Amino acid sequence: MLLPIILHPDPRLRAPCAGVTSFDDGLRTLAADMTETMYAAPGLGLAAPQVGRALRLFVFDPWHLDDADGTRRPLVLANPEIVRSVGTQRLEEGCLSLPGIYEVIERAGSVVVRAQDGHGVPFERSFDGLAAFALQHELDHLDGILLIDRIVAKLRGRR
Repeated sequence: MLLPIILHPDPRLRAPCAGVTSFDDGLRTLAADMTETMYAAPGLGLAAPQVGRALRLFVFDPWHLDDADGTRRPLVLANPEIVRSVGTQRLEEGCLSLPGIYEVIERAGSVVVRAQDGHGVPFERSFDGLAAFALQHELDHLDGILLIDRIVAKLRGRR
């Protein structure tokens, strides 16, 4: 089911997100609906606060745009945390909650994330390039940080 994507300046985008504690059918349905919404938008990722749920949960698939056959490999990340980051990269970033706003932002070039899947099974995985970039963007959402905050910080750094 497609979910409505919340747009800035809705205060729910700034709300602190609670950890996921129940890995039940309701959570898996939410993740499936978020995934469907992400692809329809279209986007590379979608965080729970963007659909009005203050949970530390996001879905993402930064690879599907590069696959000639449109292969989809969505990941569900609950309670994610970056445990290691290396290097930097600069890419143009956008956000489904801030349509039409794009800016080149600097983020880590590669990251290792620890999270749980939709069944609560813990995992650790490395990401680099666009996948690392998208993961960091979605993780920001769980902490109430938006792309505009990164843009403002970048502009302040130029002074």
